[in-house]
Amino acid sequence: MLAPTLENARPLEIAANDYETVRRAVEFVNRRFRDQPEVEEIARAAGVAPRALTDLFRRWCGLSPKAFLQAVTLDAARQVLSESHNVLEAAYELGFSGPGRLHDLFVVHESLSPGEWKTGAAGLIIRWGFHPSPFGRALAMATPRGLCGLAFADEGGEDEALADMRRRWPNAIYVEDPLATAPYAARIFDQECWRPDDPLRIVFIGTDFEVRVWETLMRIPMGRATTYSAIAGHIDRPKAARAIGAAVGKNPMSFVVPCHRVLGKSGDLTGYHWGLTRKRAILGWEAGQVGGK
Repeated sequence: MLAPTLENARPLEIAANDYETVRRAVEFVNRRFRDQPEVEEIARAAGVAPRALTDLFRRWCGLSPKAFLQAVTLDAARQVLSESHNVLEAAYELGFSGPGRLHDLFVVHESLSPGEWKTGAAGLIIRWGFHPSPFGRALAMATPRGLCGLAFADEGGEDEALADMRRRWPNAIYVEDPLATAPYAARIFDQECWRPDDPLRIVFIGTDFEVRVWETLMRIPMGRATTYSAIAGHIDRPKAARAIGAAVGKNPMSFVVPCHRVLGKSGDLTGYHWGLTRKRAILGWEAGQVGGK
């Protein structure tokens, strides 16, 4: 896997700078979406001119601010959910099953053994580094086998994000090595690198139950959504929706394992470990990617 060059790193840096303004806009939309605010109102809240906001959103996600607003309102979320009622059934029918299946990022995965997990990943070397992304600072974490973690942090929250991830595997050996994790960050957020002939390798570190939930999350296509109860049914635990929610909340690979595509039964966006503002931003960004195809 080649390290990213300065040339292909620039778009991520631009997107990361854009995200600070996008975040302010999304936070305002989050509070006022029922009022369907005009672009001028959103721009004032974000601290930029209306034209600049429109240009930024088109560059960042391929949508106008108004289209983005529509993409992340609860009504739109409910519509996506209604259209995606059988999304998991369709995924199975299309053959997205087994360790070699493909999805948006063309991912292949493996898991640590139960014994390795029970020891808190004792002795496992995890390299980590922070990198720019379309959704704020991204913390990528990798073992010799592949990516094991992806978290997000707003500016100034890097230490907290790292501590949060380290608590998941307390006995691992952590080595700061952004050169080792940069190739992962570069390809995760660049759709031109989502290639079936060069799949992204990831490693799940969790209980058998958690891994089953995370595997199911990977079957949710971009631009679609599902519910906790639907996931429970697909892993033959129909009464385990609360446990499913806990496992989704422990997902260590934001975006790559798309827990942001899980909604409440009524279509509510519900919680997200990295914040509802970021969840709305990711769903809106994905709406732009799907709509542009």
